[in-house]
Amino acid sequence: MSTYDEDRSQVRTGSAPQTMATLRNTAIGLLRAAGFDNIAKAHRHMIHDENRPLRLLQTSEKQGPICDYLHSFSR
Repeated sequence: MSTYDEDRSQVRTGSAPQTMATLRNTAIGLLRAAGFDNIAKAHRHMIHDENRPLRLLQTSEKQGPICDYLHSFSR
């Protein structure tokens, strides 16, 4: 089974499949930029606290979009 369960997706018409692929790739890119090597493990880490993905997206004047995210949690 894939990390984001793409095989069961009902999105099949118009530009929706491409939009969903873009969103998935963006999420994976953000996780990799934050230092996660294992995307499935990172996904499980994120879903345990609804604020974690939001913190990942926040910006910091000194550190850019990832905000020193890895120092706020132990892996």
